[in-house]
Amino acid sequence: MIDAKRLESIVSEAGRIALDLWPGAGNDVRTWEKTPGSPVCEADLAVDAFLKRELGALLPAAGWLSEETVDDPARLDRDLIWLVDPIDGTRDFIRGRPGWAVSVALISAGRPLIGSLCAPARKEVWQATAGQGSWRNGEKLVSSKREEFTGARVPAADLMKQDRMLEKVYQPNSIALRMAMVAADEADLVATLRWGFEWDIAAAALIAREAGAAVSDAFGRKLNYNKRDPREFGMVVSAPGIHSATVAHLADRAATLASK
Repeated sequence: MIDAKRLESIVSEAGRIALDLWPGAGNDVRTWEKTPGSPVCEADLAVDAFLKRELGALLPAAGWLSEETVDDPARLDRDLIWLVDPIDGTRDFIRGRPGWAVSVALISAGRPLIGSLCAPARKEVWQATAGQGSWRNGEKLVSSKREEFTGARVPAADLMKQDRMLEKVYQPNSIALRMAMVAADEADLVATLRWGFEWDIAAAALIAREAGAAVSDAFGRKLNYNKRDPREFGMVVSAPGIHSATVAHLADRAATLASK
């Protein structure tokens, strides 16, 4: 259906475009705020334009939903859709830190078929195809197998008092890279308790699932994509053995915050 090598080349080239503008490599990049507290930079737009053109040519039948493109409701009539975050982790990108990635997923009938992350500042390419496993730089990934919730590794700069039975590990700004850490057995769980967009999580969710991780929204429900309102409330990616315990631990907070 799709030329996998060509897709890999497109995503890698998108990463190169971003890297050529990255302040961490000594470049100046123009930045501004889309809305208060929501930064964007010229690299976001350059990568978005490149991917829209190249992925559109690769698979003309697919719709398009991206963080940096005005939503076109025509996507709802497409079975196939590209879900794209040109630079996930823009704050790290702008600050010259390496915790950002280009995120691309191909969705069919609400489910991810292909997921790809390119984190060129970390020299990493992550890939997954539904039913075929997931890989980082050509090495097959096997997710965390932890069975005990207490002491689980979670990417975080700090932990709330009620979460301090967990163990902090390095936290990239990119939520996609944090999710991928579970796929690589570098973390045991990642969870959010806020409304987030499909493009933030689609590629990494497939990468984690294909490595053997459990993936859901904050309430333990299956994630769906290409919805009219392209948001989910929270997500949980974890070792399968602690997924139920994680959802239960977050349940009261999730119910309160989702109703606001």
